[in-house]
Amino acid sequence: MSSQITVPAVQAMKRARKKIVGVVVWDYQMARIVDRAGVDIVSVGDTVGINLWGQPNPFEVTMDQMIVVAQAVRRGVTRALVSCDFPFGPLQEGPASAVRAAIRLVKEAGVDMVKLDGAADHLDAVAAVDRAGIPVFAQFGITPQTALRYGLPYSANPGSGAQVPAEMTEALVEEAKRLEAAGAALLNFTNSGPVVGAAVAGAVSIPVVGGHGGGPWLDGRMRMATAAIGYAESALDDPPETYANVARISYDAITAYAEDVRAGQQIKGGLRA
Repeated sequence: MSSQITVPAVQAMKRARKKIVGVVVWDYQMARIVDRAGVDIVSVGDTVGINLWGQPNPFEVTMDQMIVVAQAVRRGVTRALVSCDFPFGPLQEGPASAVRAAIRLVKEAGVDMVKLDGAADHLDAVAAVDRAGIPVFAQFGITPQTALRYGLPYSANPGSGAQVPAEMTEALVEEAKRLEAAGAALLNFTNSGPVVGAAVAGAVSIPVVGGHGGGPWLDGRMRMATAAIGYAESALDDPPETYANVARISYDAITAYAEDVRAGQQIKGGLRA
């Protein structure tokens, strides 16, 4: 296994034109799996509330909950760079609050960097966290915490088809440059699209990665591990275009397990009589 990935190593990947692979993970076992698969960034997303806990929006997640989830992920990762989202609140409350939150994530959860949603509106906080010696993964574009300004409801997923308008290219390029100047180590450009995304990636020296709405025009991609493997109940009725359909595999396995129990047979993996 190669040595642990660092922020400078990921930044060097952009200069070398090597694509950066990022996944969003919320538990220890998946963290171990993706780390062994060789991804570069493991991001602990605040969308855990919606996608794993069934909450209606991303605002119910607390800092204490993010720390618990990040601790589990950190235990499972030995190679990749670990990032953790701020939940809604610490960034919006000002630079001092942002620094306190970042320190908690580093000290209590052991993360390597922190991800700030809507960072372009809080450049002073980005700079303050950077001055504290904590790398910032700055998220901008159509994000879960800033979707309303684009006429979209707050949600964990504004939709893979949503893209920032091409006429916003100049404004978003300047936004990216300001984030870099403030001290951001990486940018997460959500729902970038090929026009604005390519322009932004070419305008800054730090890596620009993205999830929904991203593509080969960026320096890398972010994807929820659960989305990549088709792990959602909805995949049973509407098979997604993903790399697997773990929902179907899980459903079939639990169905077979239930049939063995009801038939009075020993279950697979159980003790033999």
